[in-house]
Amino acid sequence: MARAVKRTARSRAAPKLAKVGRGELLTLIDFVRYAVSRFVEAKLAFAHGTTDPVAEAVFLVCEALHLHPDQFEIFGHACVTAAEGRTLLDLIHKRVTTRKPAAYLINKIYMRGLPFYVDERVIVPRSFIGELLDSHFGGDGETGSLIDDPTAVERVLDLCTGSGCLAILSAHHFPNATVDAVDISKGALEVAARNVGEYGLDERITLHRGDLFAPLGDNKYDLIITNPPYVDAEGMAALPPECRAEPKLALDGGPDGLEVVRRILRDAPDHLTPDGGLICEIGRGRELLDEAFPELPLLWLDTEESEGEVFWIAAADLG
Repeated sequence: MARAVKRTARSRAAPKLAKVGRGELLTLIDFVRYAVSRFVEAKLAFAHGTTDPVAEAVFLVCEALHLHPDQFEIFGHACVTAAEGRTLLDLIHKRVTTRKPAAYLINKIYMRGLPFYVDERVIVPRSFIGELLDSHFGGDGETGSLIDDPTAVERVLDLCTGSGCLAILSAHHFPNATVDAVDISKGALEVAARNVGEYGLDERITLHRGDLFAPLGDNKYDLIITNPPYVDAEGMAALPPECRAEPKLALDGGPDGLEVVRRILRDAPDHLTPDGGLICEIGRGRELLDEAFPELPLLWLDTEESEGEVFWIAAADLG
C-alpha cells in the first residue's frame, strides 16, 4: 500500500487551461515553468513518486520526451519541437483536469533508480521498503543490518506485490534467492508479469494469485516483505483525487487500517524459516499496532522520508 495524502477530496468542475500561443513556450524550462504554475493553480496533490510541483513537472516533461529526469539540467535550455510541445501541453492538461497521477499518464515510475511500468490496475509504487533493503539488509558487518549475508538468503516472499517492484528489487538485492510474489488482483499480476519479464527475472520470480498466504501451501521463507493495504476509514474518506484514481483494493485497510496486517502477523510464523523475519509497511498505524500486539518486540525502521512507518520482526519473536 502507499502512503496516503491527507487532503479532503471535493467535487469540482474540471479547470480550463488558458490557450498557449504559438512560440510562447520554447524550451524544456518553459514547459516545466508552465506546468508548475498550472499544478499550483489547480492545487494538485503529490504523493506518487514526487513530492512537489517542480519535481512532478520535471518528471512529466522529461519522460514525455524520452529523457531521464536527471537529464533535465543538461537539456533544460533545449528547444522543443512543435509536435513535442503539443504532446507536453496535452499531458499537463490531463494532469490538471483528470487529477490522475503523472505515473499513470506516462506509464512509468522509478524506485531506487529503476524504472517500472504502471497503469491503473496497480497503485503507483512508493514504498519505503525499497530504501530499507539497501540500508538494513546489506550484510558485511554494517551497523543496523538485519540480515548478515544477503547471498545466504534463498527464498523471499513479497505479499501484496502490486506492480512487482519490491519483488524485483529483492531479486536484485538477494542474488541467490528465488522470490514468490502474491496478489489477489488479476490485473495487478498482469502488470507485475510485464515488469518481471522486462527485467528477465521469470526464472527467479514466481507470481501467485490469491489471498495473502493462501496460494503458497507450506512454503517457508527467509524473508517476507509486504506493503499491504493500510489506509483506515477516515483516511479513505479524505483521499485526494490522485489517490482515488488508484485501486481501492490496494489502499483500504479496514476501519482502523490494520485488518490485513493482523492476518499477516497471525499467519507469518507458519511461513518463516527459524532465522527468517518479516518486514511490513503500515503507514501511520504504529500506535494502534503497538497497542494491539504489546507482546511483540517490533523494531521500527526509519527512512529519509518516514519515521516509524515500517516494522521488522524476527521469526523467533513471532512465536
